[in-house]
Amino acid sequence: MFKTTVTPRFGDIDGLKHANNIAIAIWFEQARNPIFRLFTPDLKLDYDNWKLIMARAEYDYVGEMFYGEDVEIHTYIVRIGNSSFTIGQEAWQNGKMGAKGQTVIVHYDFIEKRSKSIPDQIKESLKEHFVDAE
Repeated sequence: MFKTTVTPRFGDIDGLKHANNIAIAIWFEQARNPIFRLFTPDLKLDYDNWKLIMARAEYDYVGEMFYGEDVEIHTYIVRIGNSSFTIGQEAWQNGKMGAKGQTVIVHYDFIEKRSKSIPDQIKESLKEHFVDAE
């Protein structure tokens, strides 16, 4: 499991003084970077070397999160397929979960415009961060 600390910005907060729905998606995206690096460990995470595409994202807002206190994002793997995998994430503030979600990522060849199998070595690295979400 990866843990990333996010400090909510003033602009991440909505009129009800809660973390905005869009802020959660942005925080979760930022916290996926360690997983992205498994696919390009020696290169910058840039468009010329990108190997992944998002196929689905879903978020459940289960509690309130506020400005002024750090949020810890837990990022882990819940499913590994042939060419895709599912990332689970949770946002915690002051010991309480504020959001959770899952994202399906596909290993993708942008030149050939098709998915491709995840190399065995990367699958093994993904397995190190597997958490049974059931």
